[in-house]
Amino acid sequence: MRLARELPGGIGESEPLPPEDRVVPTVTGRLETLFREHRPRLLRFLSRRTTNDTAEDLTQQAFVRLAALDQNVVDRLESPEAYLHRTAVNLLKDEAKAAARHAAHLHVCVDDVAIMGPDQIAALEARDMLARLEAAMLRLKPRTREIFLAHRIDGYSYAEIAARTGLGIKAVEKHMSRAIAHIDGHSSLR
Repeated sequence: MRLARELPGGIGESEPLPPEDRVVPTVTGRLETLFREHRPRLLRFLSRRTTNDTAEDLTQQAFVRLAALDQNVVDRLESPEAYLHRTAVNLLKDEAKAAARHAAHLHVCVDDVAIMGPDQIAALEARDMLARLEAAMLRLKPRTREIFLAHRIDGYSYAEIAARTGLGIKAVEKHMSRAIAHIDGHSSLR
């Protein structure tokens, strides 16, 4: 019985090979070990000083700078955690300088802006207009007021109002004309 030989990424000899960019090496290097050990602490450090998204980006950048070093230099680091911490502090300073250059601290998110309240003068004018309309409506004869409200507020047609009140359509039109003239004369601005 022949044993299947293992290829990189845990793929058996009899299995089809994935594209080259999909083969994952199983060998864990020093950088990956450092990433797994120090990423959470570095991320917490940065999260306390900036937004979560920026902290993620800066953590990644710190490890990119570590990866850019020669492998011999990485192996000789006595305290990789101190190197990463110092790199993170420098990245924070660079971020602050860039924000100052772009005046990011002056940017105000639209969600943070309080919506202005209603116009106080317009509110007073509306209240005054309503008081004048109410006073003018109270001066109307009850039948005229009833017909006016039935048409303008309740939305009845002249024919429907005529049927409900027992008046003719011409009489309803006459009451509506009186109501409109009376309200217009007593509620307009003077």
